[in-house]
Amino acid sequence: MNDQFDEIIDRRGTNCLKYDFAKERGKGEDVLPLWVADMDFRTAPQIVERLHRIVDHGIFGYSDTKEDYFRAVAGWYERHFGWTVQRSWLVKTPGVVFAIAAAIRAFTQEGDGVLIQQPVYYPFSETIRDNGRTLVNSPLALRDGRYEMDFEDLERKIREERVKLFLLCSPHNPVGRVWEEQELRRVGDLCLKYGVKVVSDEIHSDFVWPGRRHQVFAGLGKEYEDISVICTAPSKTFNLAGLQASNIFIPNGELRARFRRAVDQAGYSQLNVMGLAACQAAYEEGEDWLRDLKEYLRGNLDVVREYVSARLPGIRMIEPEGTYLVWLDLRELGLDEAGREELIGKKARLWLDSGAMFGPDGEGFERVNIACPRAVLTEALGRLAEALEGPAAH
Repeated sequence: MNDQFDEIIDRRGTNCLKYDFAKERGKGEDVLPLWVADMDFRTAPQIVERLHRIVDHGIFGYSDTKEDYFRAVAGWYERHFGWTVQRSWLVKTPGVVFAIAAAIRAFTQEGDGVLIQQPVYYPFSETIRDNGRTLVNSPLALRDGRYEMDFEDLERKIREERVKLFLLCSPHNPVGRVWEEQELRRVGDLCLKYGVKVVSDEIHSDFVWPGRRHQVFAGLGKEYEDISVICTAPSKTFNLAGLQASNIFIPNGELRARFRRAVDQAGYSQLNVMGLAACQAAYEEGEDWLRDLKEYLRGNLDVVREYVSARLPGIRMIEPEGTYLVWLDLRELGLDEAGREELIGKKARLWLDSGAMFGPDGEGFERVNIACPRAVLTEALGRLAEALEGPAAH
């Protein structure tokens, strides 16, 4: 079954952000892109079939969901994470970033502190600043090749910086941590102590590697549930980002009402009919496809690990516990931002995500998306190895 993921599909000429906008983003047109977090694989055939039915019907009017949609979503989270949800908790939005922005407006005022843990998914900082809130950073600490939370710093920042909202990335993008239950409880206890709401972005939760388990933050207990906004979507798991459908769970009725008002103020109501259908199909019929995909991605991860060790001197891989994103440490190369772009973008002809995008604590790192055919990944790693071997790399 994994042969389906070996197929190299030409995405150029489809207005694909990943491949078709290199020139507009200041990159060479011959770069090989392993940056933005979508996959170079066709989604599950059951999803495509469901979408074909809608296209064949030929009417694309206003649509919403009924009980079968909720059963599909709720069943997924019950089976995979042991988390039982109620239909009243669900608010559908066109994306997790949209939901984060709505939560910032719903639960904070201008000037309030919103806490993040950099290096972290860069729209976190953008939505905080764009809404006139104060960005408060409690950086993750890299210790012995593994990122950890600095709980002393976390508490001090919450206490001293008027923090009202905490944006938690779980599993963490880009460093690949899958937070342990005791870590999440410590986060939750601090937020309860100081009256901080938690928006938990759990969009990568389906990609957790052997030996780790994803814990839904709200599933820790009723007290944590009451301060939680849990952001989920099928987009990363099933490569559906362009269809714009996310499922946001808010157990606390008062918080949910405030969040709904913020969504209403944005003027948004029904979701894209294709996104709704794709989400339901994914959660009803996508299990086998996802199992095969994860097996393939584990093979890709093995390739990167072996390649970094054997052929990429001066580069270390931070071992991911989850996500299909690999965080590479290039600091030993001694290159500044411009030097890394020369090496990676010009010499290796690769398009990666510079670590600096994820905040100052990401400086000297690069994020690599390994959700592509193995031949493409091997080609990219080979280009980087050749660039390192050349005189301009020294």
